Amino acid sequence: MSSQSLLQIAIDGPAASGKTTVARALARRLRVLYLDTGAMYRALAYLALRTGTDVDNGAALARLVAAQPIEVRLDQAAPLGFRITAGGRELDEAALQSREVTAIVSAVSAHAEVRSAMVRAQRRIAGGAPVVMAGRDIGSVVLPGAPVKIYLTASPEARIARRRAQLEESGINVNARKLAAEIEERDRLDETRTVSPLAPAPDAHVIDSSDIDAAGVVDEICRLASTVNLS
Repeated sequence: MSSQSLLQIAIDGPAASGKTTVARALARRLRVLYLDTGAMYRALAYLALRTGTDVDNGAALARLVAAQPIEVRLDQAAPLGFRITAGGRELDEAALQSREVTAIVSAVSAHAEVRSAMVRAQRRIAGGAPVVMAGRDIGSVVLPGAPVKIYLTASPEARIARRRAQLEESGINVNARKLAAEIEERDRLDETRTVSPLAPAPDAHVIDSSDIDAAGVVDEICRLASTVNLS
């Protein structure tokens, strides 16, 4: 694949569809940078909890992120594939995926003021190097000109199993029934929010990963990318 300086791969999809695992593996295979934009919204949710900021107040959240910036340093050697700090404190996966953060992240990310600030930061990152970027509005809003757009989905059963395994690997005990309700509510909030609702970009390739492992999805995306003329 030539002209990698222009390579942008946008991967969107609902919670626990496998975006993070696939995007990280894809970036390693292509030797390009990786960013899970959801971590940036989770970092702001963490800040809101720590400072007692009202998650229903978009202006207050925008002031919070301006006063205590969320910094992303791309580092493929890091456990997340990048390092992220919020208010000067580096956050690990356990903090970002905590139940308290998960409970409010959709509300935090629904505000236009918040999304505007995050999109600007995400575009700056993508403008600096070839990138695989995962999130919920990458192909539709953040990188609408990306030559490869993927909408990754999976059955509810597969998504629940994946999220449960992810959380337990981070040392977080979960109840399957409660987790299913949380994922269902997250979908509802993401799909119905006024600003940048979760939906496939019109030109996205939809991949159902219910019965395909991460390596298989990566193979399919690489096949799609190989057909794109980046010159």
